[in-house]
Amino acid sequence: MVAMNKEYKLRIDRVLQYIDANLRNKISLQQVAEISHFSAFHFHRIFSAIIGETVNEYIARRRLECAVNLLIFKPEFSITQVALESGFSSSANFAKAVKLHFGFSPSEIRNPDKIKDSKIGKISSKYGKEFHPSDLYPNRITTDVINDIKLESNDMKIEVRKMSRQRVCTFASQGGYAPEAIYGAWDKLIDWAINHGINPEQQTRFAFAFDNPAVTPIDKCRYDASIVISDDMPINLPFKESEIPAGQYAVLYYKGSPDETLQAQMSIYSDWLPNSGFEPDEFPLLENYLNDVRADGFLEMEIYVKLKSL
Repeated sequence: MVAMNKEYKLRIDRVLQYIDANLRNKISLQQVAEISHFSAFHFHRIFSAIIGETVNEYIARRRLECAVNLLIFKPEFSITQVALESGFSSSANFAKAVKLHFGFSPSEIRNPDKIKDSKIGKISSKYGKEFHPSDLYPNRITTDVINDIKLESNDMKIEVRKMSRQRVCTFASQGGYAPEAIYGAWDKLIDWAINHGINPEQQTRFAFAFDNPAVTPIDKCRYDASIVISDDMPINLPFKESEIPAGQYAVLYYKGSPDETLQAQMSIYSDWLPNSGFEPDEFPLLENYLNDVRADGFLEMEIYVKLKSL
């Protein structure tokens, strides 16, 4: 039974990877079912049982989340450009979908100061998540929050760093960014590493943080704990092999409360990137943990954003 569950998870992971790689394109549900290697008659029930959403709901949510991130982080894109980049056939269809899901129009999300009334969208009624455009907007975060964490102080610094390829063993959080789910993933992965001869003080720990929790419901955010390993170390399910690619990374040192990590992350995008000569590459944000937050009561880490030239 355990082996079957691992195989189910592996097949559904392939489907999720395919969907996320093709959000800009029309996605055929028949093709998605074929990728899973499950019977087309039963695939949709299996997907819904494991993910907690139908295939169509998952695709729609991921498109909208990516689109809102584009609205915020690509201000040079018109709303029509964002719509087309995100797989919508027109700006009108895009605006309708955004308003239905988030409760605000694309223009309101881009200009939160002009919003007069709070609204409730599907993200609240279906996922129980409060959504406020002001929490997303980098300039507002810069003004109201970043000054409080003193980006320019001696406690925080940012630099461009070249990194070589790193092979990693990963284990996915089963509850998104919820702290207990994250701790559970790390406990399993750290035990795995110890059993393979990598003592805790020798472990280099990175987290792959795929989603923006200001947009995505916490339990739906994708988070992979990972530990750097040698190229010849074997990996078996439920653990998976991945890699951190070689390249240039913006690296921000952070020490403080775990609750303020989002603001620290946003400072890279709002304060540093616009005048850096770089833009983010298509790779998830990384967190390199330098301490044990449960033991110390504070978080010390480096935040990595992979870069490419403008």
